[in-house]
Amino acid sequence: MSEDPDRDLTSGSLWRPLLALSAPIVVTQLLQVLYNLVDTIWVGQLGKDAVSALSFSWPPVFVLISLGGGLTLAGSVLVAQNKGADKLDRVNEVAGQTLAFVTLFSLVLGVVGYFMTPTFLRLIGAEPGTNVFAYSVEYMRVIFVGVWFMFGFFVFQSLLRGWGDTKTPMYLMGLSVAVNIVLDPIFIFGFQENPLFALVNLESLQASLYAATGFTGYGVQGAAIATIISRSLATIPGIALLFTGHLGLSLSLSDLRLELETMKKIVEIGYPASIEQSSGALSYSAMTAIVAIVGPTAVASFGISSRINSLVFLLAVGLGMGVETAVGQNLGAERAERARRVVFMAVGMLVSVYLVLTLVAVTYAEPIVSVFIDGEGAAEVVAIGVRFLYIVAPTWGLMGVFHVIKGCFNGAGSTRAAMIFSVTAVWGLQVIPAYVLLRWFEMGTDGAWWAIALMHVGAALLVTAWFARDTWSDRVVDEDDLAATPAD
Repeated sequence: MSEDPDRDLTSGSLWRPLLALSAPIVVTQLLQVLYNLVDTIWVGQLGKDAVSALSFSWPPVFVLISLGGGLTLAGSVLVAQNKGADKLDRVNEVAGQTLAFVTLFSLVLGVVGYFMTPTFLRLIGAEPGTNVFAYSVEYMRVIFVGVWFMFGFFVFQSLLRGWGDTKTPMYLMGLSVAVNIVLDPIFIFGFQENPLFALVNLESLQASLYAATGFTGYGVQGAAIATIISRSLATIPGIALLFTGHLGLSLSLSDLRLELETMKKIVEIGYPASIEQSSGALSYSAMTAIVAIVGPTAVASFGISSRINSLVFLLAVGLGMGVETAVGQNLGAERAERARRVVFMAVGMLVSVYLVLTLVAVTYAEPIVSVFIDGEGAAEVVAIGVRFLYIVAPTWGLMGVFHVIKGCFNGAGSTRAAMIFSVTAVWGLQVIPAYVLLRWFEMGTDGAWWAIALMHVGAALLVTAWFARDTWSDRVVDEDDLAATPAD
């Protein structure tokens, strides 16, 4: 296994390796968010019902995907800590076990999600018999059919992140997003009235393609088809590379054979993260249902505002993942003080950046929101989204603090602490106050926006207080866990 200085965070300067590790993660997170942003922009050309369908569709999908996402975190933690402890003979085994376990998990969730789609939609307030409901069912079922292509890339990305390679996932995701940008309008609009061809001045080619195929697209469902095809172009090569040895990891088929002890360790570390992530996704579903009390226009605005927030979140989430790897490697090497320094550096960087982003968001709120919708009802949707930025954007810096410190807890294997704080934040500080402010105090969508701001502030205070107690700094791999695997 070859060593790259950017992949080892246990010695030397921290700034360069942390930035070298985190920058590609941030870019990859940006590319992940671009999937949803591109879908929203193109689908937004179909009108308010289509945008509302995406807003209703993603919360249930996020819930099920998050259940498996926590297990991929376990693989990242185990790879990082075993590498930091210089037990490279264990790295391939825990990587292979994570891949096999999450693959089985994703296949089961895909089947459950496909058949439960209408039920999920009714639970979050979508009305059966409407265009929004029909569009949502079509979109979600395609996503669930191809859900392994999403899970597979998450596993690939997490395992390489634990090893310290964040550039390869970035390159593959870049290819995937580029393909998605082209396929989205084709599968949504077909070749009859496709804005992509007008955008690049290829109307004659569009007319020829329509004359030859008669293809008029699949509407909202087409966005899901394009997403699955595009994601497969990142997942299949990525998984294949894990078996070649070119990326440091060198899996074999024997590493995929599930073993009870390793599975227990994956579940022990991963289940709190699964609960945390799925709870966050459920809270998004709950927030969608709460905002739906106001009406479909509010839901459309919430969908757009959430995507803007996700775009901003990627900085915090990406740097938090870099902190996760750095903390994991240093605790594996028994260098707890160095792990703490990583957290302080990351918090300083994020807060500085978010001060600038907040100023931009508040100053240019209306044009930012307007990018994501056009057509009937757009003005009202934009007005609600502008209020979101005015209220929530000033708390982005504290949200960054929360994600960095949570990344520290995850890297240490203290996934239960991260889970408790996340669940408390999204439900106790966001969902319940949102309902109270919107329903009892009749504040409308402003009540939901103030609840999100409250969550950012409260969550940052909670994790900072726990971090200061210093009860998180023990590694989760001991000498028995780190023992080399016996030969078959």
